[in-house]
Amino acid sequence: MMRPFDAKRGWGEKSTESVVLARAIVPNSLLRFLVATTLTTSPTEAADHLRRGKLVAFPTETVYGLGADAFQPEVVRRIFEIKGRPADNPLIVHLRRREQIGQVAANVSPVAQRLLDAFVPGPITLILPKHDALPPVVTAGLETVGVRIPRLSLTQSFLEACDTPVPAPSANQSGRPSPTSWEAVQYDLGGRVDCILQGGRTEAGVESTVVDCTTDPARVLRPGAVPVESLRRALGAVQVASSDADGAPRSPGTRHRHYAPSAQVRLVGDPSEAVPGEQHAYVGLDAPARTDTLGAVYIEEDVQAYAHDLFHIFRVCDENEIEVIYAQTVPPKGLGRTLNDRLRRAAAR
Repeated sequence: MMRPFDAKRGWGEKSTESVVLARAIVPNSLLRFLVATTLTTSPTEAADHLRRGKLVAFPTETVYGLGADAFQPEVVRRIFEIKGRPADNPLIVHLRRREQIGQVAANVSPVAQRLLDAFVPGPITLILPKHDALPPVVTAGLETVGVRIPRLSLTQSFLEACDTPVPAPSANQSGRPSPTSWEAVQYDLGGRVDCILQGGRTEAGVESTVVDCTTDPARVLRPGAVPVESLRRALGAVQVASSDADGAPRSPGTRHRHYAPSAQVRLVGDPSEAVPGEQHAYVGLDAPARTDTLGAVYIEEDVQAYAHDLFHIFRVCDENEIEVIYAQTVPPKGLGRTLNDRLRRAAAR
């Protein structure tokens, strides 16, 4: 029986069972990474783990990240190993203050400076020339680095206590929906990360916008929480990179199949396209004519709410063994561009 989605309660009473199950099915290849995962609400305690060479999952205003000390490359490599992340997929480096950018980037262009002034701290990642001192594992061997300064106060306190740049992808199994709660992190990585800093549900629910500031004009590599229209108001001309370009990715989240639940995601323009079935679900802005023919129906108030809830809904559907999720696409403007990108990648086969 499908439990109703509740954005405030999250996963409810079923989450503890899920953690036990997740630990029971850890692949043999990852058994050597099993650790006792510390759960804490203290950013200082979490930072102490990180400084001692441990992996720490932490909340941001977008999704939860899995971080390490940028200058401990052997620990950074563990991020790739326990996530099953391709080695050519670069990490985004999280900082507390602008003054730290010089530790990881060789320079800041005038375009990057304008974006810093307009959107930082906030859900935007700037691609800059890499500093020679930054270990190559962080950037997947690229000569550029992604830099972000989050605005969530809990993240800022954590990064302040870390007192080092923190490279971090989303704290999930590679390819899975990004985690928007600490419970989702524990489900995917409990027993494999050393510490989880517990925050609430994340504010945006989708990842940061990634902007390449080494080109003129600047180019959006990954749409995210800052819409392209906002970037153009700040910069004027902004390019948007074509999706799924060949070669090594310059930004995380640009692999063709990404953000995917176990259920098959099928994109629809109208709710009438959803095929009835007990193990079928629907999510979108418009309600189907009948809701009793589907196992679960999620009607979102607007595009922002839809984007915020999407990954959580994907995970709830997986918990309840939904086989097919019919997801309604939205007009490709504002945050709708980001939402459609995540839906398209989740539906790719």
